[in-house]
Amino acid sequence: MFHLLYVSAASEPFGKAQLLELLEKSRANNARLGVTGMLLYKDGDFMQLLEGEEATVRALFDRISRDLRHQHSFIVLEEEVGQRLFGEWAMGFRSLDDDDVRSIPGFSEFMNRYGELVGLRGRPDTCLDLLRFFAAGR
Repeated sequence: MFHLLYVSAASEPFGKAQLLELLEKSRANNARLGVTGMLLYKDGDFMQLLEGEEATVRALFDRISRDLRHQHSFIVLEEEVGQRLFGEWAMGFRSLDDDDVRSIPGFSEFMNRYGELVGLRGRPDTCLDLLRFFAAGR
């Protein structure tokens, strides 16, 4: 099992309808490919963990990084793992633009400042913790 965590910026901010369309297509495609993962979105920035067979995950990331809707994509973490972190989800999703997120105990302004994601390049553990936090529904 292999997982790859990347961050990218949207060429233009996504509206709710665009995010839902992206999520619907991603879930169908990922289920077909045997890929699972988690996607976070905030003010035009994406953080996504993809997991599955290495060749499949790398090919999917390559396609995402060439997608004109993304720019400045970079890999934060890529490694072989013993098991999936998000095995039950073809693609878990959370928009951090949701005002309800602010009411969650322990809410942080993390990812609410311009350029915050660029600073994640050398902090894969922070990224994984953030994904797990939102996956747990907190």
